[in-house]
Amino acid sequence: MELKTLTNQTIALAGIAQVAVLVQQVATTGTCDEDALTASIGSVLKLNSDSVGDIYGGIAGLKLGFEQLNGQITGAKPPNREQARYAASIVYLERKLSGRPDYLATIRTGVIKAQNQADQFGLLHENVLANLGELYHSTVSNIQPKIMVNGEQRYLTRPDIANKIRALLLAGIRSSLLWRQCGGSRWKFILYRRKIQDELLRLIQQIN
Repeated sequence: MELKTLTNQTIALAGIAQVAVLVQQVATTGTCDEDALTASIGSVLKLNSDSVGDIYGGIAGLKLGFEQLNGQITGAKPPNREQARYAASIVYLERKLSGRPDYLATIRTGVIKAQNQADQFGLLHENVLANLGELYHSTVSNIQPKIMVNGEQRYLTRPDIANKIRALLLAGIRSSLLWRQCGGSRWKFILYRRKIQDELLRLIQQIN
């Protein structure tokens, strides 16, 4: 499988954008787009795959991320500072995490456990999300600066919501790692912005 293609980079970027949207949705409303949630959480458990799109269960699972990213690039949607901050923080923390082989080993072991739980209970079962949430808390949360999630306190104080948010942030880390593995970088995003926009439109049309 050829990793370093514009298509794969765009898919991974959409994965990051989708997580940023979902985190904001969960933190402010206590709920979120379930199809997008399934695709994002599923990507954490997909350690091996035949294609980048398959990591998300097919590119249709990234529809929310594609549309959000496209809206931000074209200016069709008003800038969302919270989502931009979440996305930037995820990319930064993933790079820091790459220098912690101990944390990476812990995450891999925990993901294998979560795979078994998902097979038994279902992907979005509270046990799976709690396991992934604890994985994030015991590894990525120790890397500074922490991602501060803003939202409604009545939701943020609930353990199940906290687990879901942390599991989503772990999914964002997964997409950021994928973005880097596919040859993505900050400069590439700036220099190839128009090409990424064209690829987004092509992928959106492919889904629709």
